[in-house]
Amino acid sequence: MQNSVNQTLFIVEDDAKLRQMLCEYFLSQDFDVTTFEEGENAINAIVEKQPDIVLLDLMLPGIDGLTICRQIRPNYSGKVLMLTASDDDFDHVAALEIGADDFVTKPIKPRVLLARMRMLLRRGGSNTPSSVQAPNSKVLEFDQLKLNDARKVCELAGKVISMSDSEFDLLWALACSPDEVLSRDQLTKTLRGIEYDGLDRTVDNKIVSLRKKLGDTSTTPKRIITVRGKGYLFVPDTWQ
Repeated sequence: MQNSVNQTLFIVEDDAKLRQMLCEYFLSQDFDVTTFEEGENAINAIVEKQPDIVLLDLMLPGIDGLTICRQIRPNYSGKVLMLTASDDDFDHVAALEIGADDFVTKPIKPRVLLARMRMLLRRGGSNTPSSVQAPNSKVLEFDQLKLNDARKVCELAGKVISMSDSEFDLLWALACSPDEVLSRDQLTKTLRGIEYDGLDRTVDNKIVSLRKKLGDTSTTPKRIITVRGKGYLFVPDTWQ
């Protein structure tokens, strides 16, 4: 039998009306919900209680969402979904680089937010036929690059590379199909379980973050390359 224990959700949001609305909605969806108005109180609680997922507003009084995410990540293994009213790619890239698993732009309908959260919480299961197909092995090696899917660990030249689960999942998806171009639609389905709408920059922003962490240049990348108009390609013989 499946465990019927409710999943735990922490909401860190200073807008009282939005915070209350989200709390009531997710309680109705069988989450155990705890809310915080400011980041100072949330940090210790997140690390101590280890909720399944944190819904974290980017713009908060006092400590902002990026700082909170940076501080909790070394000691928190759950999912972080950032809420932002900004369309600035810089904010999105910054959130992903410091360990956020995904972000959504406000305003967003609660049922859409719920779908995104459930996708994050399910992450690690098998992919759908329309997404990227993983090999039976849970470990992939390309010279000095070693990926362990079971542990979500990436090692390069013997050094563990710190990255979020969503970044690892993107790298794993690309590495599962070396020398094959994967479209943004395939990668979006794999990472988020939704169709690519032609505007979503999530995959692109994570690629930027991965390149930086893996020592690939942004101007002339050699390890994860962009195939204009088609998608991204993992080059297997560039990891010496």
